[in-house]
Amino acid sequence: MPDPHLLARYGLKHNPFLPAIPADALWSPPGLDDFCFRVENLVIDGGFALITGDPGLGKSKALHLLAQRLDQVGEVVVGVMERPQSALGDFYRELGQLFGVDLSPANRYGGFKALRARWRAHIKSSLFRPVILIDEAQVVASGCLDELRLLGSTHFDSELLLTTVLCGDNRLGKRFRTPELLPLGSRIRTRLVLEPLAKGDLLDFLEHQLAHAGAPHLLTDDLKNVLVDHAAGNPRVLTSMGADLLSAGAARDSKQLDEKLFLELYARAPRKQARPRKAS
Repeated sequence: MPDPHLLARYGLKHNPFLPAIPADALWSPPGLDDFCFRVENLVIDGGFALITGDPGLGKSKALHLLAQRLDQVGEVVVGVMERPQSALGDFYRELGQLFGVDLSPANRYGGFKALRARWRAHIKSSLFRPVILIDEAQVVASGCLDELRLLGSTHFDSELLLTTVLCGDNRLGKRFRTPELLPLGSRIRTRLVLEPLAKGDLLDFLEHQLAHAGAPHLLTDDLKNVLVDHAAGNPRVLTSMGADLLSAGAARDSKQLDEKLFLELYARAPRKQARPRKAS
């Protein structure tokens, strides 16, 4: 929960350094708009899309933005899996819950047919493929990923019933090069690979966060540059430092966060030199 006193102290609509950013205030990283456009077209034909990158580069926020874009596309049905680490039985149960199909764990073949029938009915009525979004997909069991591939294709793989967007760290991309998952990896039609941000992009991200929180001048320009220099291109590292600085600034009743505050929090005290030993 946000601290109302801290928000009021700086006139913030929300804390720009915490994960709970409103959807309309999310920053779009380079390449995301093009990726979203390609996925919106993929919804017409079906297939797999992939978002990968190192931790902290904004994969989940990119998926959040994509979900927001898909919500604006006509009658597209979007399901978001909340427990990607499930075994196959629970994986099926969650699919059934997402698409309004009552599945019996004892009759997986019946569930297979019921899901495909529901998806076909949706395609017939809307001309759009249903969409599944899976965050943290690097923890999805290989059997579940393979089941998704088989569930979503029919007529000897010539017709696709589903659009699936997988989002995970770089372990996920490596798994698709293994013999077990190579058939799925070869079917990924569009990819977004997030890289560490250039300094200009990271500064744009920071200024976007501050502006949408209602406090563009919360940080001095010098502090903005210092944070960008120390974040190594990683938005999560930057926002973690920003959250610490905001709390420290409020505790000190600072009107604006500056480089001096950064040095107080993060500058290391110089090591004491060892005294030379006296000769015995």
